[in-house]
Amino acid sequence: MKRETRYQGAIIGNHHILLIKHCEHATGRAYWLLPGGGREADETEEACVRREMHEETGLDVAVERLLLDEDDIPFETYYTRLKTYLCRAVSGSAEPGYDPESDSAQQHSIAEVRWFDLRSSAGWGDCVTDDPLIFPLLHRIRAVLGYG
Repeated sequence: MKRETRYQGAIIGNHHILLIKHCEHATGRAYWLLPGGGREADETEEACVRREMHEETGLDVAVERLLLDEDDIPFETYYTRLKTYLCRAVSGSAEPGYDPESDSAQQHSIAEVRWFDLRSSAGWGDCVTDDPLIFPLLHRIRAVLGYG
C-alpha cells in the first residue's frame, strides 16, 4: 500500500548528517536512510518529524525548515512524496531506535545510527555510495545546504 508522504529529518551537526541503518529480517539486507515516516492524523508536519526523530534516533530535535519537497522519487515503492526537513539535535544521544508500527517492526529493525560527513562523500562507504536512493538524496541535501 502506498502512503502519500514520508516526512524525514536531515539532522545536521558539525558538518555531519545522521543516517539510520535498517536491516530486513527476512533477507538480512541492510541499507541507510534518513529517519522518518508517516504523519498521524492529528499531527502537524513538524510534530511528525520531531516524533519520528525521537523514535528512530533517541534525539529530540528542533525542526528548522523544509529543505526538499520531492514528488518524483526514483526507486521508492512505499511513498509517492518525500518532505525532508532540516533538524538540529537539542537533547538526547544518537542511538538506534524503533518503529512503533508492528507491521514495520516485523519486517525490519534499526541496527545502527551513524554520522556522515557532508563535506566529502569519500568516507561514506559502498553501502551508501552504491545505494540508488540515499546517495542521490544526500547529494541533493548537500547542494541545498551549500556543500557542493
